[in-house]
Amino acid sequence: MLVKVQKWGNSQGIRLSKEVLAEANILVGDELEIISTKDQLVIKPVRKIRGKYQLQDLVSQIPQDYKPQEEDWGSAVGLEAW
Repeated sequence: MLVKVQKWGNSQGIRLSKEVLAEANILVGDELEIISTKDQLVIKPVRKIRGKYQLQDLVSQIPQDYKPQEEDWGSAVGLEAW
């Protein structure tokens, strides 16, 4: 597949067809890693588990003195089973 680098505002970019994205298992909004060498670009998706956050990053933000406690959410409103 041949594409051209095009100017969009102050940036440049390329468009990838729906078929190319499907073949590479890339969805709109996915993060991509771009590796450049002297005469080549490699574009590959960054695979994260269950969305855009990594569990290790979230856990590392918990303060050391945090003490978990039970929360009272009140009585059931719908068909919840408590």
